[in-house]
Amino acid sequence: MKPDVICLMASSVDGRTLPSRWRPKGSGDLFEQVHDQLGGDAWLIGRVTGQEFAKGTAYPATTTERFPRETWIARRDAKAYGIVLDAHGKICWGRSDIGGDPIVVVLTQAVSDAHLAGLRGEGVSYIFAGERQLDLAVVLDIVARELGVKRLLLEGGGGANGAFLRAGLVDEFNLVLCPAVDGAKGAPSVFDSTDREAGERAPITAMTLESSTALAGGALWLRYKITNGSAVPAQASHG
Repeated sequence: MKPDVICLMASSVDGRTLPSRWRPKGSGDLFEQVHDQLGGDAWLIGRVTGQEFAKGTAYPATTTERFPRETWIARRDAKAYGIVLDAHGKICWGRSDIGGDPIVVVLTQAVSDAHLAGLRGEGVSYIFAGERQLDLAVVLDIVARELGVKRLLLEGGGGANGAFLRAGLVDEFNLVLCPAVDGAKGAPSVFDSTDREAGERAPITAMTLESSTALAGGALWLRYKITNGSAVPAQASHG
């Protein structure tokens, strides 16, 4: 079972995603407006983006408790969930939700019992999707079965977006194109990869423009349907 995966990003005209570097500055809350209009059952981000929302410092290094490597959901009645890829359990949350949406962390089975104890203590849900690497197709299957997610908004960063794209798992791409330029090396981009994955290409066979909407301040909301062919194995490390 696979939910519809809708990638949503805001970028400068040169495809960069760090607004603090853009000139002229300012994109307002256009991303949030489009996010709300798309109305997903859940949104998903990678570890680096997820770390930006964390408030904790560290979980205890050890525990006497032992936990099975199986799904643990603290809350199942949410309108939407915030799903975060954190393969090796590096994020200490210090919170259980983001903007009211309960956090669900995607882990590998190699994560320590101490980290699981920390998550449980804060009421942070978690699922497992691989022994040492995340299988992205399994992630989608689990969130559909366990949380009833039918419409998932994939919202970065570039590494997570790129992994889903190369796996042929993205059904639609929404871009809020802002009238600004980054124009320098080193900024994160809409889609990215590790050096090891740099030679892999996404199995996209067609992109069809579904709509183009003018937004405030000269921005555009571009909405593309994606057609995929055969994909590479849907695996990613993601922290």
